Amino acid sequence: MREVLLLCWRDTGHPQGGGSERYLEQVGAGLAARGITVTLRTAAYPGAAKEEVVDGIRISRGGGRFTVYPRALAAIAAGRLGFGPLRGIAPDAVIDTQNGIPFFARLVAGAPGTVLVHHCHREQWPVAGRLIGRIGWWVESRLSPRVHRRNQYLTVSLPSAEELEALGVDRDRVAVVRNGVDPVPVTAPVGDTGTRTAHPSICVLSRLVPHKQIEDALTAVAALRTRIPGLHLDVVGGGWWEDNLRDCAGALGIADAVTFHGHVSEHRKHELLSRAWVHVMPSRKEGWGLAVIEAAQHGVPTVGYRSSRGLTDSIVDGVTGLVVGDVVADPAGAGDDVAALTGAVEVLLLDAEYRTELGEKARVRAAEFSWDQTASGVHDVLAATAAGRHVSGLIGADPAVTEPAEYATERAAG
Repeated sequence: MREVLLLCWRDTGHPQGGGSERYLEQVGAGLAARGITVTLRTAAYPGAAKEEVVDGIRISRGGGRFTVYPRALAAIAAGRLGFGPLRGIAPDAVIDTQNGIPFFARLVAGAPGTVLVHHCHREQWPVAGRLIGRIGWWVESRLSPRVHRRNQYLTVSLPSAEELEALGVDRDRVAVVRNGVDPVPVTAPVGDTGTRTAHPSICVLSRLVPHKQIEDALTAVAALRTRIPGLHLDVVGGGWWEDNLRDCAGALGIADAVTFHGHVSEHRKHELLSRAWVHVMPSRKEGWGLAVIEAAQHGVPTVGYRSSRGLTDSIVDGVTGLVVGDVVADPAGAGDDVAALTGAVEVLLLDAEYRTELGEKARVRAAEFSWDQTASGVHDVLAATAAGRHVSGLIGADPAVTEPAEYATERAAG
């Protein structure tokens, strides 16, 4: 395998870029380090170069929120004919990232395609509006599985593989390669008893967008601050929903108990995580939840929703954190249990021994993940597709070490 094409609607420099974009670029960097020519085609945004090389990846940008898709297809087709921004491209394998909508690259790429799906977006589509939401979910749940019925699929967690199977994707075409994690910067503190705040503290590390449901963390703080004096919430990350969250904090009467830090450096992010007692991830939906592992690097356990699906893989319930609520939430998020989230956070804040036990087990598990391991796993998947084979199951990890008990039991049962 000599050349790979990566397709994604955003890159990590995009104002709305997040964990899924980071996954793809870390994989691309790992492939490039192995001597493979890697090109990433993605959307343009203000201040971004049309083309640049980052970590060995040639990044080509064009189009916006919706036009990124047809413009990428046109660029691929033109490139195969020897002109345009992707001229001369001849990939042996293509990763078509489906962030709700795929690129349908198999129509023009002339190379085996792997559809990368972090999670299904049924719960998120309503945010796009009634019409676009219905069309988007139809494309994701009906059209894409049909068009890609012979393609390899790649996802980041066992629950996401189950979601794909529910949409009609054959499980023997779904490979799972979990996220890696960057090491804590050498200049940053590593969480221990000496770095924790003197006052009870909660941290949320997330993009500030509606489906992350940061309001639930604010509601929990409002409910707990009378019972847990000095409780403070640090919200780390930025996004277009921030003003709404600030208004929510004000309406709940807890503006003085919440600090919105916005986008921060890697050093500052880890510094804030090292200070926290508990990390809360109240997302409506996650494919994996990279922030869970980043918090775990500092011995900080995470509380999240079972309905998010992916957090049931990144959090080992009762071992590295707590997972609460119903198995499935409705598209409006009504299935999420804020009272249960609040109760779990209270338990960890008040029980130092239990909190430390979960945090230290989380730290041990976090050490099992690396981006090199992730890149190696994806390389194996792409090499198989280039050779005309499908692969399935957990790739690049030892299930006996990293697989939560509920999935290990299901797997053993066949």
